[in-house]
Amino acid sequence: MENPCVTRFAPSPTGLLHLGNARTAFFSWLYARHRGGRFVLRVEDTDAERSTPEHVTALLEDLAWLGLDYDAGPGREDGHGPYFQSARGGHYARAFARLGAEGHAYPCFCTTARLELDRKLQLARGEAPRYSGTCRGLAAAEVTDRLAAGEPAALRFRIPPGVTVRYPDLVRGDQSFESDALGDFIVRRADGSASFLASNALDDAEMGITDVLRGEDHVANTPRQILLLEALGLAAPRYGHLPLLVGPDGAPLSKRHGAASVLDLRREGYLAPALRNLLFRLGHAPAEDGWQTLAQQVAGFRADHLGRAPARFDTTQLRHWQQEAVRHATFADLAAFVPPRVPPVAAESFLAAVRANVVLPADAGRYAEMIYGELGDPPAELRATIVGAGREAYVAALNALDAGADWGGLTAAVRAATGLTGRALFKPLRAALTQALDGPELGPVLLLMPRPLAHARLGAALAACEAAT
Repeated sequence: MENPCVTRFAPSPTGLLHLGNARTAFFSWLYARHRGGRFVLRVEDTDAERSTPEHVTALLEDLAWLGLDYDAGPGREDGHGPYFQSARGGHYARAFARLGAEGHAYPCFCTTARLELDRKLQLARGEAPRYSGTCRGLAAAEVTDRLAAGEPAALRFRIPPGVTVRYPDLVRGDQSFESDALGDFIVRRADGSASFLASNALDDAEMGITDVLRGEDHVANTPRQILLLEALGLAAPRYGHLPLLVGPDGAPLSKRHGAASVLDLRREGYLAPALRNLLFRLGHAPAEDGWQTLAQQVAGFRADHLGRAPARFDTTQLRHWQQEAVRHATFADLAAFVPPRVPPVAAESFLAAVRANVVLPADAGRYAEMIYGELGDPPAELRATIVGAGREAYVAALNALDAGADWGGLTAAVRAATGLTGRALFKPLRAALTQALDGPELGPVLLLMPRPLAHARLGAALAACEAAT
């Protein structure tokens, strides 16, 4: 029987969660949930200078906001943790001791300056940079003496020669690498800390991770990690390398494309279902178009629908899915969209009135000012539209309003008094009441607008007509 599927998301808490990592987390979560498996969160916080508790907190909040619950991770231990790499030093030390004892790794005394010089020389010769093997063949006695003298040394994994590393990539298909082209790599730095290549692979194996989805920038790491795990007799997971995100211009995604962090998008008022519907389509081709719930996305996620072409992020698409999210949201989902100016008793009616015209909370704020605020004198172009209806239109509108008429009754009265119909009827009245030429339907808006305020605005329109004659 096949082992249960276990995926993971393993971010470094050195900054805010960006869209590329959010997509990786989402796809890994969907992959596990679709297969009835488990999703693990591991915090790779070995960069002591840049990792902060604040970034960890923000990460956990972002994942919770996206709806990506995890089965094991910080605060949810299951016997395979701890799930902070900074607490796993003992696990790495045991693996490094075994690698050294069995001849799979050796001390490397090369300085950063020496390694950089070798790299430049290789590039000058048109060669791919890799470790030159300076310390690979040092005599045991020399190694012992240099270590005894306190000379700093990293631990470098010994790549076996003449080996072809093959693995089936979940996204890119069958992959093949020659070990002679890889070069020995560091598993333990000179300061004693584990390298990314080592800690990442060891944790996957020890935590029982069966499937890893990660960015294609990790493709070159995969054969090295497979060889490392083979040397320790550990099973490597199945790997799938996702295409990187780019902007509409094809350049790597950056803030100039509007690609803010997840926290920034949350603060702007984007809803989690909107972001999920966008991410679901960035490098993944769903079988069904249109809006999808999280449950539908779990059911419809397919690894064989993951593409290899760069996935293009477009803020226009994000806004489209945000509009869809607002349309599908409950009142509770949109509570943050209600501005303080809106009376609490009118909150649900306000949202019902403006929902079709709202993308972000800032839009709702503008409509709240339109309905409840003091708008001042209209711009010249609006004044011309208002005055164009003529004095009789606003006399009739004011009389209808005083009689308690709703929008239908008000427009009927104006039509009867002036003969205006269609845009010639509605456009001036909208301009007079809201100082805008478009927006939410005026029937619900007039019901929300305090009657004295509506009266004052229609009265101002009448005064403008009289002043123009």
